[in-house]
Amino acid sequence: MPGTFLSDSTMVISAKPVVLPAPGRGEDLQVRVSAPAAGGDLPVVLFSHGFGWSMNGYAPLADFWAAQDFVVVQPTHLDSRTLGLPPEDPRTPRIWRFRIEDLTRVLDGLDVLEASVPGLAGRLDRDRIAVAGHSWGAQTASTLLGARVLDSDGVPGEDMSDPRVKAGVLLAMAGLGDDLTPFAVEHLPFMRPSFDTMTTPALIVAGDRDDSALSTRGPDWFTDPYTYSPGNKSLLTLFGAEHSLGGIPGYEVAETTDESPARVALLQRLTTAYLRSALYPGDTGWKAAAVALEEDPEPLGKLESK
Repeated sequence: MPGTFLSDSTMVISAKPVVLPAPGRGEDLQVRVSAPAAGGDLPVVLFSHGFGWSMNGYAPLADFWAAQDFVVVQPTHLDSRTLGLPPEDPRTPRIWRFRIEDLTRVLDGLDVLEASVPGLAGRLDRDRIAVAGHSWGAQTASTLLGARVLDSDGVPGEDMSDPRVKAGVLLAMAGLGDDLTPFAVEHLPFMRPSFDTMTTPALIVAGDRDDSALSTRGPDWFTDPYTYSPGNKSLLTLFGAEHSLGGIPGYEVAETTDESPARVALLQRLTTAYLRSALYPGDTGWKAAAVALEEDPEPLGKLESK
């Protein structure tokens, strides 16, 4: 089990694009891999970006996790602005499925990724894999944890969970489809999740000022993945946080409406502690982090678990 946290100055190596063949996708899958320059038996975090982003986003999380002894793998999904698919592209209605297949393709291709990054061969711990994602990426990641998508009759779709995934971190993830706006109902029919079978342990992060234009409910919509899923789950509610949760998509990016370095730093620490304890039973970092947050006289958020 890894020891104490490395400092933020730990050297990180990053390689991109690592390309995985993807027959039937129309584009081969481009991936960024980030890892500490030294060390072995490294756990893996597979990260799914939000709408329009790419493997180049989310440096505040990806770089931090890599500096804390994780290998972070970031695929570029077909909705990325870097690919420029037009709305009329025949793949558009199925992009949500392609996204899930991208994550599975990465897990199937870990040998290729490991061999393609200089100095990474033989250093991955394939028994300790987590998924994470932000916004649409959180919904994508959640399917590997056991969430399903309801069809137009409310029947759960196929089980796309993956036993290789041991834990998840779901950031600003959409809630139940019962509360979608008419626009979302018409254009985003895949936003009808069922969390009934999302049994894999996960940390759900929601901002208490994340008021989505896709929902009629308000910020508590983003707590649904915690409320309606069974098993070992934790919910971190960030005070004053909007959809970017303080700025996790990147440094000084235009879509961040609630920039807060302190909030991002808290997320870095708490997600790292959660992942480490979820992947290494017996690690007490998560419990210590939860106690520290509870005892903070001016907390930036609150935690609850079940």
